[in-house]
Amino acid sequence: MATRAEQRERTRRALVREGRRLFATRGYAAVGLSEIVRAAGVTKGALYHHFESKAELFGAVLAEVQREVAGTVAATADARTDPWDSFTAGCQAFLTATTDPDIQRIMLIDGPAVLGWTEWRAMDEAGSARHLAEALAELIEAGLLARQPVAPLTHLLSGAMNEAALWLASSPESLDDTRAALTRMLDALRSGPQPAP
Repeated sequence: MATRAEQRERTRRALVREGRRLFATRGYAAVGLSEIVRAAGVTKGALYHHFESKAELFGAVLAEVQREVAGTVAATADARTDPWDSFTAGCQAFLTATTDPDIQRIMLIDGPAVLGWTEWRAMDEAGSARHLAEALAELIEAGLLARQPVAPLTHLLSGAMNEAALWLASSPESLDDTRAALTRMLDALRSGPQPAP
């Protein structure tokens, strides 16, 4: 017999799962609360017990998507032993992960529109941008990047990769070219001996 806490958590997971499925396939604006609760098999009261609004539910979905992308990036980077290879593999993993149309819709298109730019940026900075800043700081300490303030470089690279991911939503056949351009851009930042082409 499930405890109340387990039942609440199951209900919350069902709402996030079904909200995510519907937001990804149809977009935030086209999905109503009634549709979400029907798909999750719960009442509107149950939804409002967990989330004050559809936007708050969407925020939970977006946080889940961001965690998954961050997990993919971290796993890809951690599989490499060389710090530069780790960094560039992580950046490429982000670009590849965000070519998934569901992730694009939730994380890059509806995310800023639904939550507002300020809240979306705060979530991005707390997740992937924080990891990017940590990786850049480590590369600077290792002498693989020139000494410089980390924050501007983090925002420039994060913005470039987010913009590339949005562009790929309408030009998915350009992933290889975009990955190659990202490699050239990152290699241009590198200090010291450059890898052979």
